[in-house]
Amino acid sequence: MIRLQPTAWPTSGTSLDLGALHDAATGALASIESRLAFTSTAVRLVGPLEQHTAGRVFAGLGAIAAVDVTLARVVEPHLDALAILHQADLEPPAVSTWGVFAAEAPGLRLDATMVDDAWQLTGTKPWCSLASHLSDALVTAHTAPGERRLFAVALTDPGVTTDDSAWLARGLPLVPSGPVGFDGVPASPVGDDGWYLRRPGFSWGGIGVAACWWGGAITLVDRLLAAARTRPDADLLLRTLGAAAIDLSIAEQAIADAAQAIEHGHADDVAGPRLAQRVRSTVRGRVDAIRAGVLGALGPGPLTSEPAYLARMSDLELYVQQDHGDRDLARYGRMLVEAD
Repeated sequence: MIRLQPTAWPTSGTSLDLGALHDAATGALASIESRLAFTSTAVRLVGPLEQHTAGRVFAGLGAIAAVDVTLARVVEPHLDALAILHQADLEPPAVSTWGVFAAEAPGLRLDATMVDDAWQLTGTKPWCSLASHLSDALVTAHTAPGERRLFAVALTDPGVTTDDSAWLARGLPLVPSGPVGFDGVPASPVGDDGWYLRRPGFSWGGIGVAACWWGGAITLVDRLLAAARTRPDADLLLRTLGAAAIDLSIAEQAIADAAQAIEHGHADDVAGPRLAQRVRSTVRGRVDAIRAGVLGALGPGPLTSEPAYLARMSDLELYVQQDHGDRDLARYGRMLVEAD
């Protein structure tokens, strides 16, 4: 179970029942279906992201990822979708599991058209995580040249085509994220053109993803600590442990500070994107350093004999690729140059 720095987090984070969340998450790891079923528990214990719940959501996602990175990867977009629907004054079905599919890729396009006064989606959407397992999704589609809108769709519609056969990833193997075909699929608009990107708090969701990276790294540092306790005179191992613990603390502080900023109204439409990118790049860098340090300190042994350790290393390696490294650092630099 994770231990938060109590002075860093807003009250919404420190009041989270980490013990109950840890126990529930630990009991949800039998299959992808059990992980999806856990989303309802996550909604109850953590809740979707709103301005006054940022600390609880970010700490909760970190706690879930500390138990299982795949579980956090399932829960995070579900909570994100519920937050978006709430902002749009829409209620999801009582029993449903959600994804958010907003990626674009060269050569693939999803169009939304009006047919008999109703919206339909036709085309292909890339990077649709768990589409073959979810009941519903929020999907962006082109409505006109240069315009995109968010739509709610039922993934059980016969016009939806998924194919997980090409997903060969070593990391997050239970979360296939391939393209999905749509052929005249009925869709309900969520906001008007461009609302998804301009809505309050759009950038906050990216901090939730970074919280999952941080939580995933917590267990790696715990594994390193366990090794160091058996070799208290191994100075290089102790040095790596010290560096990893500092990296972990910096990552947590960045996320907790972001939660404070959001809850105090200091992460609006102007400051929010800069805050989110700073946090994501900070956490990505620290998690990369932790992974490299733990790999170097523990050597190949755990990779060949500890399935949970190998899975966590592989899951994090893939998951942090949602940050685009140098491109996102350049994006942050551009934000600073263009700031008033």
